[in-house]
Amino acid sequence: MLTDYYGNPLHTTSQTARDAYVEGQIAFLEGLPGVEDAFDRALAADPDFALAFAAKARNLHAYGRVAEARALISQAMQAGQGIEGQARSYLEIFNHTIHGRVREGYTLVRAHLMDYPRDAFVAQTCLGVFSLIGFSGQPGREAENLAVAEMLAPAYGGDSWFLSQLAFAQMEAGQLAPAEKSIEASLALRPRSAHGAHIRAHLYYEQGRTQDGLSFLGEWMRGYDRDGLMHCHNSWHCALWSLAVGDVDAMWRIIDADLLPEQSQSPPLNIFTDLTALYHRAALAGVDIPGTRWQAVSEYASQTFPNPALGFADIHAALAHAMAGQEAPLLRIIEGAKGPAADQVAPCARAFRAIAAQDWAGAEAALVPVMAGHERLGGSRAQRDLLEYTLLHALIRQGKADEARRLLIMRRPLTDSAGAVQGLAA
Repeated sequence: MLTDYYGNPLHTTSQTARDAYVEGQIAFLEGLPGVEDAFDRALAADPDFALAFAAKARNLHAYGRVAEARALISQAMQAGQGIEGQARSYLEIFNHTIHGRVREGYTLVRAHLMDYPRDAFVAQTCLGVFSLIGFSGQPGREAENLAVAEMLAPAYGGDSWFLSQLAFAQMEAGQLAPAEKSIEASLALRPRSAHGAHIRAHLYYEQGRTQDGLSFLGEWMRGYDRDGLMHCHNSWHCALWSLAVGDVDAMWRIIDADLLPEQSQSPPLNIFTDLTALYHRAALAGVDIPGTRWQAVSEYASQTFPNPALGFADIHAALAHAMAGQEAPLLRIIEGAKGPAADQVAPCARAFRAIAAQDWAGAEAALVPVMAGHERLGGSRAQRDLLEYTLLHALIRQGKADEARRLLIMRRPLTDSAGAVQGLAA
């Protein structure tokens, strides 16, 4: 039987279909352009290729094209009616996750990986911060992510994709030295991996190496097509570092060329969370953000995530609505927060409302209870610095700069925070 790149059965007799599937598989795992085209070629060669339908559905789901993804996974289930064993489990997993049955899907994923640890397409669903674990809303999810990665490590050895995922898990758990070893080994094998470059960028951020990070990722982004999955988010890192080195003009150039919804081809979740976070981080550093920009990102958030459902998206939507003065959608989040991290979403939304009203004490009171467990909201530590710096800002505006500095030293001692918040520098 023909197998994928990792030796998993594909249930197709077409070598052409198999080769196109593997091309799409690698491109998906590495965040490279051409994923959808590759799976389309696989299906053209074998119109009954159930796993290719499912893989294409998984890719569309990652881009937020949910209706199309659900139609395709239905085709996958129809085409794979007679398939049993590992491939049947693969189909069931994506059928659950694409239809929003996350808990059932994760239960199947964990059982599946015990039997088939090298099924990378399945493993990918629970590795990284945008994953079933990353968005679970559960306490200790960074430790769980690392535990799963370490469990899978013997099955992958020196595989480039896996080493990058292991590096991210190590880094988010505070293991920076092992993470550096892992990501350097990964990039030595696949230097053009967009996920690998992204994870290397995060390590530079966590180490406080702003200029090194900007130089590395700025150069890496040359030639990376904007239809690659990571184009928007890697551009966000470059814009954030441009802000950090004081090149505000470069920050605006990156925003207007690569982050705005009318320019970016990345998933809506990346577009509006990155844009919102960058506007706020810039404002905290003293950059004036025109009200028209806040209004535009608030409207985009309402279009793409109109109802509370995902904590990470909801706190960014709340921030955008608060800064745009859009009370109705903001109240929907404050009063109707849903999901396992809803108890953290509502306080964050109230804090942003207080920031917009210059109620610094109210913002502090809302944020302090969230700080001990905001990993539950999802996203990376770098992304959740949005909350860390917002609290520092609220303290400084109340004349508590010394307390803000102590808090920074305790919670984020290695990151480069010079200029991140006005009034923070001694």
